Amino acid sequence: MNEGAAHVLGALRHAGSTLSGEALSTQLGVSRAQVWKHVEALRGLGYRVEGEPGGGYRLAAAPDRLYAEEVVPRLATRWLARHYTWLDETDSTNRVAAELARSGAPHGATVVAEGQTAGRGRLGRRFFSPPYLNLYTSIVLRPHLDTARAPTAILAAAVAVAETAAAFVPDPGAVEIKWPNDVLLGGRKTSGILMEMGAEATRVAHLVLGIGVNLNVDRSSFPDEFRALATSLSTHRGAPVDRIDFAARLYDTLEAVLDLHAQDGFEAVRPRFEARFRMRGRRVRVVDAVSGGAAPLEGVAAGIDADGALVVERADGGRTRVVAGDVTIEKEST
Repeated sequence: MNEGAAHVLGALRHAGSTLSGEALSTQLGVSRAQVWKHVEALRGLGYRVEGEPGGGYRLAAAPDRLYAEEVVPRLATRWLARHYTWLDETDSTNRVAAELARSGAPHGATVVAEGQTAGRGRLGRRFFSPPYLNLYTSIVLRPHLDTARAPTAILAAAVAVAETAAAFVPDPGAVEIKWPNDVLLGGRKTSGILMEMGAEATRVAHLVLGIGVNLNVDRSSFPDEFRALATSLSTHRGAPVDRIDFAARLYDTLEAVLDLHAQDGFEAVRPRFEARFRMRGRRVRVVDAVSGGAAPLEGVAAGIDADGALVVERADGGRTRVVAGDVTIEKEST
């Protein structure tokens, strides 16, 4: 949105009623013709601006778009999403954010896209990203962390996503975290988180935290490969989710959780992670992403270590720590 259109939008919102073209012209210090052009630009972006010759303009409705002008005014954050890039479509918000990070983008710089053509999850998996329905966002982080502690940031992010999702469904207890990065709703995936790191020696230069949340996509729209495993908040609650409200709440919660993680480490966030960690006591199968060709680990999820590692109890009674891997929760027999 250009600066002039943003100023007209702000003036119409502040007025709350009809505002004449002359008043807008005087208030903004531009000509009546420029006011008209800015109004037309707003209409082109989906805003319903009503107006009649000589009767002034009135903002009648805003579009369901995650424009900075819609999200940022609702934020209570200090640093997160204060540098905000909106895209109608991109291949991957993580790719865009990584480029911004390498170009010196500040801590908290945020990218939002209405749709992705090549959304990515962990281990190179595809993330289904239909336009104008969900939230696809990536955030540049510049934490003071060594590379060994960086992986717990994704667990902290999972806490923020889970707690935000819980505020939008009638049964908050149905929201759980599947280690390390998936948020489930009623046992089905509603969010995935991808973290990519740029490092200098043993220190983190930047992190790119990508978050995708299924908000309003209908389950019947999922490709066959996802339909049995995924869901959306709207499907679960039986009503659409206000995407702007969700995004603002997520950014507020995420900043608070990441600040806590930065100040006191994962141990300070761990109780909130474990409150939604329902894998404990369930049989799991882990393909270790670090060891590559090693045989899958099978056992019972015993908990989360202080450094965020998943602890798996093997059949022989021993325990194995998993720091990175693809986890499958085995179905319980009936």
